[in-house]
Amino acid sequence: MHRIPYAALLLALCAGCGAREPAAAPATPVAAHFPSQHGEVEVVTVVQGLEHPWGLAFLPDGRMLVTERPGRLRIVGKAGEVSAPLAGVPEVFARGQGGLLDVAVDPQVTTDPWVYLSFSEPGEGGGGTAVARGRLGEAGLEDVEVILRQSPKLGAGQHFGSRLVFDREGRLFVTSGDRGEWDNVQRLDRGQGKIFRIERDGGIPADNPFVGHDGAQPAIWSYGHRNAQGAALHPATGELWQTEHGARGGDELNIARAGRNYGWPVITLGVNYSGLPIGEGLREKDGMEQPIHHWTPSIAPSGLAFYTADRFPAWTGDLFVGALAFQRVVRLDLEGDRVVGEEALLTDLGERIRDVRQGPDGYLYLLTDAADGKVLRVGLKASP
Repeated sequence: MHRIPYAALLLALCAGCGAREPAAAPATPVAAHFPSQHGEVEVVTVVQGLEHPWGLAFLPDGRMLVTERPGRLRIVGKAGEVSAPLAGVPEVFARGQGGLLDVAVDPQVTTDPWVYLSFSEPGEGGGGTAVARGRLGEAGLEDVEVILRQSPKLGAGQHFGSRLVFDREGRLFVTSGDRGEWDNVQRLDRGQGKIFRIERDGGIPADNPFVGHDGAQPAIWSYGHRNAQGAALHPATGELWQTEHGARGGDELNIARAGRNYGWPVITLGVNYSGLPIGEGLREKDGMEQPIHHWTPSIAPSGLAFYTADRFPAWTGDLFVGALAFQRVVRLDLEGDRVVGEEALLTDLGERIRDVRQGPDGYLYLLTDAADGKVLRVGLKASP
C-alpha cells in the first residue's frame, strides 16, 4: 500500500479542514481568568462544537488528534482549525457511556505513524472495551486492526474505562471498567475491571504478571478496578498512575503495579448510590491495595496529567486531575508517592472536564464533556 512521508500526510489530512462539519469550529480566542494559589489561571477556548470529546493526543508538529464519543476522530490545528472526521475509525458501541474513547500516538510516530484508539466495540453479547490501531494515511487511518478485546462482551452501557498510556519501553497500558458486573472484577479469566499491558502490535509481554497462570488472561497487569478513566506515566519513576471512579464517594488515585489487586468490589472507601454499604462494607483487606489519595464526596475523576514543563514553574512536578461531577481541575502537590496538598482550580468554569493533557508548548489542554464540547488551553497569566 502506498505510504507518504509523515509531514506530507499531515498536510493532506488538514487540507480538508475547510470541509469540516458545521458544528466543530475554531473559537474566538477570548481569555477567561480564574484565581489560584499561584496567581490567575488563564483559559482560552481553542475549539468549540465538538460532540462529547473524550481523548486528546498531540502529533509531533503540535497538532492534536481528538476523539468524539459518537465515533469521530479529528485533527485540530494549532490555530483551532478542525478537520472533517477521519476515515478508518472502527464501528463503536455508542450506548450510554460507550463510544470512541481515548487516542494515543505511537512513540515512534515520525517513522511508524500508528494511531491507537480505545472504544466500546459491538459484538455478541453487547459491547466491550477494545483497542485498535491504524496508520495515518492520505484520508485517515489505514490498515486498521483490533489488537485487544475485553471479554466477555456485556449489554450494559456503562464503565468502559478507558485510557491508553505507553510506558518507557513502548508497551501500552489500557485501563478498563467493570461494566457494572462486579462479580467479574476479581476473576482473572474475565476482562472487566482490569488494567492491561500489551505490546504495540497487541502481543503479550513475557514479564506480564499472569503469563502462564491457568485460566488468567495474560494481558492483565493489575485488577480490582471499578472504572479507571485517568492514567499517566510518572515522569521520574516510569510507573503508571491512575484515577478511578468510586460509587458514592471513594474515588481513588492509585499507582498500578504488576499483579496487584486494588480491591473493588471487596473493599471500597465509598458506599452504594442507595447509601447502603457495598458488599460487607470493608475498607481494607489483606492482599488488597489502598489508594494513595481518595475523594469523598466523589469528584468523578477523569483525565490525568503530570506537569513536567518549565513554562509555569509553580506547577512543575504537580499532578492535574479532571473532574466531571464537580466541574473542575484538581491540582495535587506531590512529595515522592505522597499527596501533600490539593487545590481546586476552575471551579467557576461550569464544564465537565473529560481529559487533561500537557501540550508541547507547556500549556495544559482540557476537553469538556458536552454536546457542545470544547478544547481549552490553560496556563498561568503572566505577571504585569
